[in-house]
Amino acid sequence: MHNTSSANRRIGIFRNFSAALVLVMCTAGCTHVNDWLRGERGSSADVDGGELAPYIGEMSRLASGDSAIQAEIYADAAAAARLAPDTSSRLRFALVLATPGHRGTDPELAQNILRELLLQAELLTPVERSLATIHLGEVEERLNLNAEARRLRLASVRQENIEDEAVAQRIASVESENRRLRQSLAEAEEKLNAITSIERSIREQADNGQQ
Repeated sequence: MHNTSSANRRIGIFRNFSAALVLVMCTAGCTHVNDWLRGERGSSADVDGGELAPYIGEMSRLASGDSAIQAEIYADAAAAARLAPDTSSRLRFALVLATPGHRGTDPELAQNILRELLLQAELLTPVERSLATIHLGEVEERLNLNAEARRLRLASVRQENIEDEAVAQRIASVESENRRLRQSLAEAEEKLNAITSIERSIREQADNGQQ
């Protein structure tokens, strides 16, 4: 079951890679057309491809499941974002945080960093803006799903507690009724014993009188 879950997570991650690549290439393609119409040189395609590769390569290695590699990537990205907090290092760290399946995963922190980066979108390259936008949407969807799952779990727990309380009340009511019935039975037995004793005494007196 664990292997199946891990495989599903990796499949989902690689689908996100594909989506990111498609959107980035579309964005880059529009940029190249505009540059060509303005008569600017069209060498930015190589630059965009080279800019995208490190992010995709690192996220692919994060998804590989090798804990040593994951820890190394996380530590390096965190240190770079802390010591040289430019847009590239912060985006890299945010993407590491946003990637599920490793110990450093923190979608909430990733969301905060990506939002901050997109508030300064003019400082990002087209590739960086596309990656930040795509992964912010993914992280927010994941957080929403997690929140919904927590809400459903809490609702389930509350319902279970209500049902448990109802069962406990029914049990208490049955036990109380049983105690009442036992008490009534004991009282009835006492009365029956008393009547039996009286009848025995009367018979004994009658027998003595006849003698």
